[in-house]
Amino acid sequence: MKKSLTLVATLLIGVSAFAQQALFNGAGVESPVINPDGSVTFRYQNRKAVRVTLSGDFLPVQHLEFEMNGQKMSYDAPGVAELRENNGVWEYTTPFAVEPEMYTYTFNVDGTQEIDPNNVFVNRDIASLTSVLLVPKEGARSDLYAVHHVPHGTVSKVWYPSATAGFDRRMTVYTPAGYEDNPKAKYPVLYVLHGIGGDEDAWVTQGRATQILDNLIARGQAKPMIVVFTNGNISEEAAPLENSTGYTRPTMSLPQTMEGTFETAFPEVVKYIDSHYRTIAKKQSRAICGLSMGGFHTLYITLNNPDMFAYSGMFSAAIGTGSEQTATHKEIYENVDGKLATYFSKKPAMLWIGIGRTDFLIQSNNEFRAKLDAAGYPYKYMETDGGHIWKNWRIYLSEFVPLLFK
Repeated sequence: MKKSLTLVATLLIGVSAFAQQALFNGAGVESPVINPDGSVTFRYQNRKAVRVTLSGDFLPVQHLEFEMNGQKMSYDAPGVAELRENNGVWEYTTPFAVEPEMYTYTFNVDGTQEIDPNNVFVNRDIASLTSVLLVPKEGARSDLYAVHHVPHGTVSKVWYPSATAGFDRRMTVYTPAGYEDNPKAKYPVLYVLHGIGGDEDAWVTQGRATQILDNLIARGQAKPMIVVFTNGNISEEAAPLENSTGYTRPTMSLPQTMEGTFETAFPEVVKYIDSHYRTIAKKQSRAICGLSMGGFHTLYITLNNPDMFAYSGMFSAAIGTGSEQTATHKEIYENVDGKLATYFSKKPAMLWIGIGRTDFLIQSNNEFRAKLDAAGYPYKYMETDGGHIWKNWRIYLSEFVPLLFK
């Protein structure tokens, strides 16, 4: 018996020592490395690999084409660079200083896409994993995406009952620094919506929204506000592995995304927030914005609830894709001209539109702006470089938020 216990103890000590060695020794190479001249070096260790490439949105873009509803469109895909091998370590250094920004990248090893094994910072976008590169710089916009020594808000995962869905659903709620300390203070509310395939975590992880909010509020560039990040997939309870379906692979092909149910159900969210948080429960103290599918939702939630939001922001809005014609709740998308007239007759504080010059949705957004121009409806517009990418959506959020609740 004593011999058995001794053997087990020896094995446990050995396993523990091996785990600690792996923990403290690491993989042996450092990647990525931001160099003094601003260039970035990437390394991948694999003696058996034949070819290793790097794909990242900091590299010159690839212009690719696709077809949607019989119409040819193009989009920008991350650029690709070759790594060179030296004694089993593959390496690539950008021949330029990488502009301050938050980027994602992957390696392709003999035809298989991999994240950087030496970079623990990983991003999930629907069912794809990518490694994260954050290049901050004081005074640059990307400095908003970094964590600084400023007062921080609280981020909560909140479940609420949805009568429309027939089950409880989850959202992420940001309350600004000081919310818990002053029980009499009330705050305006911003609702932020994600794109297709995303969820209530997308803006917090990929969009760096809480860092943007903390920093803008701390600088006095934005008013303290409650921010609600909803899950726009009304058939889903919550983000993957955070719901009762367990290990279900995330997908863009979900039912009830752009067919009117989410827009119909949205007043449930507003009602819940107003009844559970110290909000200023009136139109002038509410704002809504969203990217891609979330921009689509923003437009139609706004038009169907003209007394609910004073500020609306459409970021690369997925309008004009044909979803409106095939929707279950066609009434949500009908009579747009009449709904626009009603909306603007109530004098909203701001309609804000942002899109990239090479975004595949820019034509439909331009057509919508032409409609606004023809009717003399006011709006603010921002056009940036690049396409349908998180870099642009972070820019739009950081531009939109300081304009709210003036």
